[in-house]
Amino acid sequence: MDLKEIPGVIEKQRSFFNTHRTKDLDFRVENLKKLKKIIQAYEDKICLALWEDLHKPKLEAYGTEVGLVLNELTLQIRKLRKWAKPKKVKTPLLHFISKSYIYTEPLGCVLIFAPWNFPFQLLFNPLLGAISAGNCVVLKPSQHTPHTAEIMEEMISSNFDPSYIALFKGGREINNVLLNEKFDFIFFTGSPRVGRIVMEAASKNLTPFCLELGGKNPCIVDKEANINFAAKRITWSKFFNAGQTCVAPDYLLVHKDVKKEIIEKIKSFIQSFYGSEPGKSKDYNRIVNQANVERLSELIQSGKVIFGGEVDVTQKYVAPTLIDEVKPEDPIMQEEIFGPVLPILEFDQIEDVFRVINNMPKPLSLYIFTNNKKLQKEILRKTSSGNGAINDLVMQFSNPFLPYGGVGDSGMGRYHGKESFEAFSNSKSILKKTNLFDIPVRYPPYTDGKLKILKKFLH
Repeated sequence: MDLKEIPGVIEKQRSFFNTHRTKDLDFRVENLKKLKKIIQAYEDKICLALWEDLHKPKLEAYGTEVGLVLNELTLQIRKLRKWAKPKKVKTPLLHFISKSYIYTEPLGCVLIFAPWNFPFQLLFNPLLGAISAGNCVVLKPSQHTPHTAEIMEEMISSNFDPSYIALFKGGREINNVLLNEKFDFIFFTGSPRVGRIVMEAASKNLTPFCLELGGKNPCIVDKEANINFAAKRITWSKFFNAGQTCVAPDYLLVHKDVKKEIIEKIKSFIQSFYGSEPGKSKDYNRIVNQANVERLSELIQSGKVIFGGEVDVTQKYVAPTLIDEVKPEDPIMQEEIFGPVLPILEFDQIEDVFRVINNMPKPLSLYIFTNNKKLQKEILRKTSSGNGAINDLVMQFSNPFLPYGGVGDSGMGRYHGKESFEAFSNSKSILKKTNLFDIPVRYPPYTDGKLKILKKFLH
């Protein structure tokens, strides 16, 4: 589809939504099951496209993209009818002989923007919530992963009427046209810079939105941490997908007593995972485009490279890189790295950690490695982040029972599991009143006696 078709498709979606078919639970479940079969049939094509776009190994392609979506689909299918039931809530005595309920209803015609780092999962995962909630959907994948976008377009256009689910490929021009249209909800995953543009466009139509952004995610390694586990998990989480992961650790804050040890172990695990020449490893991803390679090459100039540092623009390759002697004011600490470059900062007292983290915008994720439970609680209490993990990294994203999202500059709104259903729904509060009799207190003429009665109810 091209941009000239956008207004017509949205008009048809509104017409279809007004038939109320999408509100039917059987219709929603049927389409979730249909989508699951489609994904399973296209599994190999999706994985191949991800390899062509990002050099993503099949295990990563399945584990972080296809498998996560299928797992979420299974949960949505199993739980949707329960989530969609009207929920009875308490009614205060003031509303004598009344019942109170919360009904969920779809928002209408919704727009989903996906980024390029996990192009399949970050488009289809929100789609599940939109379908579950009973919406019509317009999908916009990233232009930077064209092979994956082509496969996703084929999956959608061959199996769904565009009056229900439509997908538009393209670049900035398509984005601008979509943002100028009136939607009932916008779901965006991407950078804070573009998130501001989406937020501004949405505000012109008073359109609600969910922004899943990024940020500089700190990883704290205390002297009481299990250094071997910490190093292994940090290495995996930072360098899979070549660091192009919004929940990856962006920088390390390491206690001075264990800094040397953890650096040596991270070096060892890099070689263990990817060999002495990661560029030749079939398990090591590539950077999405040359512009990002050049950006990362400039960031590497901060501090002192103690491992890696090799860059090949033509091959879109940046080696797993460790940088020491980094200061909070260095360029590499002023923006989200979003690549396989890991700065290492040293600390002595935990207050030093709080000063670094709390003087920066609130991160999407925060990670803590320590066996000291008192310190774990102190760090959680004195810092703010959208999500995180203790003695692990990234894996919180894959738990559908943990709401996922950011805070402040790292985003607003939550999804995954039940939260996805709720993100694309309106919670409608309804009070059901008896007609057996009417209490006259609320009606004029107002008297002191009525006021006394009202105070008894409201105190």
